[in-house]
Order: sequence, then C-alpha cells, then structure tokens
Amino acid sequence: MINETALLESPTLRGSVLDRTDVLDRVKALSLLPDGMHVTTAMVASYFDVGLEAIKSLIKDHRTELESSGYRLLTGEELRSFKNLSGIQSRTRSLALFPRRAVLNIAMLLRDSDVARQVRVYLLDMEYLARTQPVENPAPADTASLDARIDQRITHILGRTVVPLFNTLIETSGEHRQELTALRAGVQRIEKRLRQHHNRLQRLEAPREGRPLAGVMAAMDAMNGREFEEHVAQLLRRDGCTSVVVQGGGRDRGIDITALTADGRRIVVQCKRFAPHLSITSPEIQKFLGAAKVLHDSEVALFVATCPFTRDALNIAAESGITAVHRGLLEEWSAGAVLTVLE
Repeated sequence: MINETALLESPTLRGSVLDRTDVLDRVKALSLLPDGMHVTTAMVASYFDVGLEAIKSLIKDHRTELESSGYRLLTGEELRSFKNLSGIQSRTRSLALFPRRAVLNIAMLLRDSDVARQVRVYLLDMEYLARTQPVENPAPADTASLDARIDQRITHILGRTVVPLFNTLIETSGEHRQELTALRAGVQRIEKRLRQHHNRLQRLEAPREGRPLAGVMAAMDAMNGREFEEHVAQLLRRDGCTSVVVQGGGRDRGIDITALTADGRRIVVQCKRFAPHLSITSPEIQKFLGAAKVLHDSEVALFVATCPFTRDALNIAAESGITAVHRGLLEEWSAGAVLTVLE
C-alpha cells in the first residue's frame, strides 16, 4: 500500500495519482483564475499557507516533474494571448501557471505545510479504498453515483470549454461585452456549485470502516456531527470510562458527552467537527469552561476538535485545566494511544 513517505520520495507513485485532483477541494477551496483552469504561484502559496519562496524552491528542484503535470511559465506572445483571453490585468513579463494536477503534485512534494499533509491524507485514503474495494461483478451504480459522474462531466465541460469560449467572445465583442461578462459569471457559479455538490456526494458515499492510520482523520472529516460525537464516546469507553452518555441536541448546555473515568472522576466533553484549515479560538474555550466548571462541576474537561487550536485558546485551556484534544492528538487517540488525563 502507498504510504506518505513513499509518496514524498517516489515520482512514479506521485504520477500514478495525479488524476485525483478533487482531494484539493476536500481540504480547502482552491481559487482559480478567470479561465477556470489555472492558478498562479502566489495562489498556490496561499492555498498551502506557505511563503512564495517555498513554492519557488520546489519548482527549482522538481521543474521537470511539475512541467509533466502541467506547470508552465508564460512569456512573450503566449503571455499576451493568455492575458487577453483570461482578462488578467498585469504588467508582469512572465507568469507561472499551475493546473489542478500541478497543484496536487505540489501537495505531494511540500513537506512543511499542514494543508499539504491533509491533502496527502485524503489522497492515501482514496487510494486505499480504490485498491481494497472488490471490482468483480460490481453492483449497478446508484442514483447518487450517477449524479456524481454527471456533475464531474458537466463541470469539466463548463471549465474547459464554455468559460474559455466566453472569454474569447468578451474579448472580441464590444456591443455585448457587459451581457457576456454576466453570463460567464453565471456559468462559473454553476460550475462551482456542481463541484461542491460532487464533493458532498463523495463524502456521503465514502465507506468509513477498516481504514488504515493514514485515513483516520479523513474518516472523521467525513462524519456528521452526531457520528463524530459517537466516535469520541466510543474512544472513552475503549479507555475504560463508564456511564458514557452522548447529550447532543440544542439542550446540551454546551456539553456533548458526559462520563466517568475508570477511577470515578466526572468527565465532560465538547466535540467540534471543523474543517482542518479552521481553528478553535479562545472565546470557544471560555464558553466551554463556564459550562464544564460551573454548570457541570467537572473534574476532567475535554475539548475535542478535528482542527488546531489558536495559541491563545491553548493557553486558556492550560491555565483552566481543560485538555485541548487538537487534530494531531485526536489522530493519535483514535489510532490507539490513551489520553494521559484519563489514566
């Protein structure tokens, strides 16, 4: 099975999964240029939350590989033509362009980026499923799967054909330029909605059992709120806690789970299933502190999240005796490690 180390080290393995570009939007929305197909170096750096130099360094070290995945540096007449067709207003003498395949390629090379790592997690998880699901006598595709394939095809046509056609018409038409620009914007909105719908269907359809460690967080990201609370409750039971009750709902008074440790201490838990690029902030910790200590008189308070915590949030949690179970710690806990506070 492909693992993260092999993916980082092997150009052949990276090339074998370049078509799975939909994993990019499952981690973080990728903004595209007006042509609906490319991003610039600055946009790549922004997506991965790294500096421009980090991306430029990767290009320098892996230029041939990135060019094979679609990376291009436009200059001269080719650059002028692209500016005219895409509507980009810039005086730059060169412009680096990355299609989605090249952005995914960057994710498989970039080591010092949490966003890139999450892309690799999703990618490995999808590869695991593709390699382990049976292919003999496949069952007929259900309506949701058919819808997903239709969405993909329509999105492909809109992004690769219709939007560029509008770009050309807008450039050559003076009388109807405003109307054509409005129509192009409408088409791009439809394309974006279809892509979001396709990603949502994939999350709903994805199996959630028997995944390896590389897919632990991807499985949790695919859960809904109630499923995530039940998952945390099961971790508590696994580690010897008793009287585990999932509260949930609008009347939970800021607490999602209550339980007792193996030695009888009262536990309260807040569960937050957020996207991995978001963060738990200090006001959320302060709100939980009031519910945990004042309303429930807890002895052990866990704030469990599928995302990181801000520095202020971590400081407040440490000062007030709350255990902040951030994304990395949650992954370890789910994979078998025991939380120290429960021992």
